[in-house]
Amino acid sequence: MPVFYTPIPQNLRLGLAHASGSLFTHNRTRDSKDGQRYTAEHEIVSHLPLQMLLYFNVFFFPFWWVSEVCMLELKFSLLPGYYQCLLVTGVILLTVLECSRLYLGYVGNLKERVPELAGFWLLTFLFQLPIVLFFLMDEGIIILPLERAIHIIYLLFILSEILAAFLGLKVMTRKLTLQFYLRQFKGKESNPQLDINQILNVPYGRSITPITLTNNNPI
Repeated sequence: MPVFYTPIPQNLRLGLAHASGSLFTHNRTRDSKDGQRYTAEHEIVSHLPLQMLLYFNVFFFPFWWVSEVCMLELKFSLLPGYYQCLLVTGVILLTVLECSRLYLGYVGNLKERVPELAGFWLLTFLFQLPIVLFFLMDEGIIILPLERAIHIIYLLFILSEILAAFLGLKVMTRKLTLQFYLRQFKGKESNPQLDINQILNVPYGRSITPITLTNNNPI
């Protein structure tokens, strides 16, 4: 299986993984009840809707970029100086971040890497979304009809990807938590009495039937 290079430093990857685990696996929401069915350790948890959104976004972004540059050239001389700087900076920043964002989304989703997918979510929510909202909402930049149309489509992509990445992160962090618990369980197999509630840390004070490991040799 090919190994994907990731631009995220190791310390930042660990921080994102820890933050994602704290946010998605240690909450006390309804979806963390003991009745939840845990997925198998080997089950693939890549988020298909997110992958489809990323796939179509890759084809849409060049069209958005060409349209935006053409519209910016048409109205550039009509804009005040500060709006000219803001729009040029916004297009450059959005273009650079979009390449990194889509790459992190592909690697994080297909390879089931929580830090990369968390980085994708943060870039989308903290940078791409505000920039696109600025392009779409500020009437001072003289929004042309074609611009409004492509910005609305782009905004729908971004909002859908934020939701899909959030759901994908929840599933992936639960799988990583399950893998950790299973490794802990395997490490304690020599103990003659094991309670599965201690392994899975079942919330709300409920219990699951304990597992008793007995020796095959008769006393």
